[in-house]
Amino acid sequence: MRAAIEDSGRVLCLTDAQGERTRFHAVWLRDNAQGTGTRDPGNGQRLITLADVPRDLRLVGADVEGDAVHCRFAPGEDTHAFSFGWLMAHRYDRAVVASRLPKGVQTWDAALNAAIPTAALPDLQSDRSALRDWLGQAARYGFAKVTQVDPSPGALFGIVDLFGYVRETNYGRLFEVRAEVKPTNLAYTGLGLQAHTDNPYRDPAPTLQILACLENSAEGGDSLVVDGFAAALRLEDEAPEHFDLLSRYAARFDYAGTKGVHLQSRRPMIETLPDGQLQQIRFNSRSIAPLVDVPFDLMPEYYAAYRHFSDIIDDDAMAVAFKLAPGEAFIVDNTRVLHARRGFSGAGSRWLQGCYADRDGLLSTLAALETP
Repeated sequence: MRAAIEDSGRVLCLTDAQGERTRFHAVWLRDNAQGTGTRDPGNGQRLITLADVPRDLRLVGADVEGDAVHCRFAPGEDTHAFSFGWLMAHRYDRAVVASRLPKGVQTWDAALNAAIPTAALPDLQSDRSALRDWLGQAARYGFAKVTQVDPSPGALFGIVDLFGYVRETNYGRLFEVRAEVKPTNLAYTGLGLQAHTDNPYRDPAPTLQILACLENSAEGGDSLVVDGFAAALRLEDEAPEHFDLLSRYAARFDYAGTKGVHLQSRRPMIETLPDGQLQQIRFNSRSIAPLVDVPFDLMPEYYAAYRHFSDIIDDDAMAVAFKLAPGEAFIVDNTRVLHARRGFSGAGSRWLQGCYADRDGLLSTLAALETP
């Protein structure tokens, strides 16, 4: 690897044996320096802010020693070493290939019925490799099942304990999913529910949901899950203008089902990052509020887009379906995967418990398990 200083000290250029050039700005290098005085040796957090980096910063030296380049900066004559491996892993002087999907995400449809990602809770609690693999599947598909869960109240917390903490809401630390005489939420009835994301009226919405079965002898009541990212991509393929409308204009969601609670949010049904990558799906026909952020002339077409997206979500070809038995549970990424329930009869019983957790805890635990 050869190193050269360009643009009057403002750029470091590295050239490999094949002649490929990779450039880094001096200010970027100094801001990301890893050495003493810049990073805490214990936690790796920055000890400086941009106010500590001179506005007229420049490179005055770049010496290759072994597998690193030692950069000297002025003013101040600071010297910091950067390994080539670290630089290549963080290079930004490259062609950016736009992708609708976040890294590591795999979309799916009904074909996943043949290979639903599943693991037994005792294995996840005792075997780090089993936990790593199950968390990896949950991150990849946004959905995974768990078996051998004690079918007793509160046992679902053992699933959350694998990676993080319960997120408590106005529904409590956990919530019961069974028919009630005067339900505060339609989830607490025997009615079938269209595939939806939970709590779109919150900002932020809970990013993970866990549902565990304690009893299920009622007729019907099957659970379904739909990959919202796959549905969004299908919408874009079939009608790009519909994808554009649902991602460009905000919908509104509202919940005031219990005394002292009135939750509201204003977000698009299909949320993307500035580079177009899918970020979050918010879809819940029970909680959508009057749409008031779409221009008058576009409202009919917006409703056509909304209906189109709804039709895709309702398509059986998109859904994975299963009936939970006592001692079984599943987890969904509530930013992406919609869940549904078929209606069930009054005969027998169906009792599930649910709770929310945070996706960042799952991803953090997975990253730590994957680190050598």
